Amino acid sequence: MSQVVIVDGGSTDDTVEVARSLRPDAVVVRQTRKGKGNALVCGFEACTGDIVVMIDADGSTAPEEIENFVRALVEGADFAKGSRYADGGASHDLTWMRSWGNRFLNGVVNALFRTRYSDLCYGYNAIWRHRLAELRLPPADDGTAGGKPQWGDGFEIETMVNIRAAVLGMRIAEVPSVEQSRIHGVSKLSATRDGIRVLRTILSEYAVRHRLRTSPMPVPELRQPHPAPQVPAYMPALAPEES
Repeated sequence: MSQVVIVDGGSTDDTVEVARSLRPDAVVVRQTRKGKGNALVCGFEACTGDIVVMIDADGSTAPEEIENFVRALVEGADFAKGSRYADGGASHDLTWMRSWGNRFLNGVVNALFRTRYSDLCYGYNAIWRHRLAELRLPPADDGTAGGKPQWGDGFEIETMVNIRAAVLGMRIAEVPSVEQSRIHGVSKLSATRDGIRVLRTILSEYAVRHRLRTSPMPVPELRQPHPAPQVPAYMPALAPEES
């Protein structure tokens, strides 16, 4: 048994209708702001299973790999990190510029945080749902933002999650993944603009790393905190245009 959560950022290509024709039981969530980070958080709050798998809806990530991510968690990991550079991984979508930038930023994170990541900027990941709150991501709607963009609403969310999982001492397993060429839509990612955002994220996370461990900030409670066990939530998260 599985739960499918679709995050709709105002798509005009019948994404929701097509998904519902295939899975009438799919949960559709309208995101509260713009950006991939906000889409993910909105989806997280709707998930009810023990395991959450983050997967894009553009066809670049293979659903067949989900069982590999789930297996890594069941075997003891807290966070399963997809990698296109690990043995068995590959990408048919990365340009040389994006690949170079990813490797550079990946090296910066490994040097600063003493991690051993091989692929920093990849969003195919899985985590136990009860660990999500510890990451203290920007809430979908805290009642005060008024729909204004929050830091973490964009593509920098992937770097933020990877760094915080490591700083918090989570057991991390890299899972080889093959990224296909997207079959739907056009990427909103800008190598220069989003590369700068990722670098800014790395530096800001490094500055507050001790506070993250020792002085946890309040976090919103996730809905339905005690679901039936071992029900993975497969979440195709859309990545709409950032503000």
